[in-house]
This record gives sequence, structure tokens and C-alpha cells, in this order.
Amino acid sequence: MKTHNFTLSAAVLCTALLSATAAHAQHPALQKAGDVYYVCGGIGIDESTAMRAAMKDYPLSLLFATRSGDYLAKIQVVIEGEKGAQVGQFQAQGPVCLVRLGAGRYTVKASAEGGKTIDHSVEVAPAGTPGKTLDYRF
Repeated sequence: MKTHNFTLSAAVLCTALLSATAAHAQHPALQKAGDVYYVCGGIGIDESTAMRAAMKDYPLSLLFATRSGDYLAKIQVVIEGEKGAQVGQFQAQGPVCLVRLGAGRYTVKASAEGGKTIDHSVEVAPAGTPGKTLDYRF
């Protein structure tokens, strides 16, 4: 009977530890580039899970991968406003970037090693509305 209680207690403790670890998984720190606040990451399962969970809190998310689905990092990102003025530029240090910027129309240019650049236009909605996700496949 004591063995059963010990096994049950160990299982409860392991479940609690796993839940606490998942709850405390955090994404990297928020950074600023021009008028844009952003965080990039998603390397490793814990960070990837935390970044994807945080997508709902940002008006714009960027995903970078190869055409075959392998994630990419070290992508150069330039964000331009409606009149072509640059509002932010940074290097994505992970395959997922969460971007906070004001409502409006933007062009987001992403450049991978080798010089390939992909542009996407996006309308960012006011705070409190569902965000947009741009998928870049190199």
C-alpha cells in the first residue's frame, strides 16, 4: 500500500513540475527598432510553444522557413509604412517574430542569405482585434 501511495505521489509531483515548466516557458525579450517593437525566437520546443502562444497578443506575426518546412533564422526584416518610409529594420534571430506596431498598411520585406527577398503587404488592425500572420518560404 505504501508503494502505491509513493508512486501516486511521484506521478502527481512530476505532473506538477511539467505543468510549471510549461507555464514558465518564456519567449525572448521585447526589442525596439525604429517605431516597431518585436521579439523573435522559436528555437527549441519550449520557446517555440511560448512564441506561438503569444501570437494572439501581437497585431503581426512573421514565420520564416524553407519551402520544405525547415525553420530559418537570421532573416533581415524591413518594415515600411504606407508611403514607403521605413518604420523598422531588424535581423530575426528565430523563425517566429512577434511584431507590435500601430494600425495601418505596411510592406514587410524579408531577405534570406543568398539575397532572396520576399515582400508582403499587410493591413494591421487596431489593438484588440485579431492579428495577422505573414508566412515567408524561402
